[in-house]
Amino acid sequence: MANPQPSSPTATHHVHGGASLASAARASLEAAGEQWTEMRGAIFDAVSHHAKPASAYDIADIVSSARGKRVAPNTVYRILDLFVETNLVRRVESTNAFIANEHPGCLHDCIFLICDNCGQTTHIDDDNAASGVREAAKRKGFAPARPVIEVHGRCDDCE
Repeated sequence: MANPQPSSPTATHHVHGGASLASAARASLEAAGEQWTEMRGAIFDAVSHHAKPASAYDIADIVSSARGKRVAPNTVYRILDLFVETNLVRRVESTNAFIANEHPGCLHDCIFLICDNCGQTTHIDDDNAASGVREAAKRKGFAPARPVIEVHGRCDDCE
């Protein structure tokens, strides 16, 4: 699947939560021509209910516990890769963890603020900042597919 360009810097996003988020994710996945299976639903549920970005191993443990049988991390990774590709989940590159996209179906570039003390990760939409990164890359003759902007530091609670 090709990486489409993000929405415009002035785009507004409908933020979903709970059952609304799962429903929007399912609709977005199906619109991409993929099936929403029981396992995919369980993995999305585990990611979307996790308080912080979760690793594939964290998600495998949660889903295994809920199902009463072991789910292999490689199965989780394959589904997470699909979710990232279809914009249902975002990958926090520096921590190799995953966080649900609160507005699936709306493609945009984002910035992650990652607390090095507690691990809390805040997602900010700022297509203007990311578009600057895209433009700088293009000026150097590089075709950017997906800028990843992550800022490490300390959150307000840990200051």
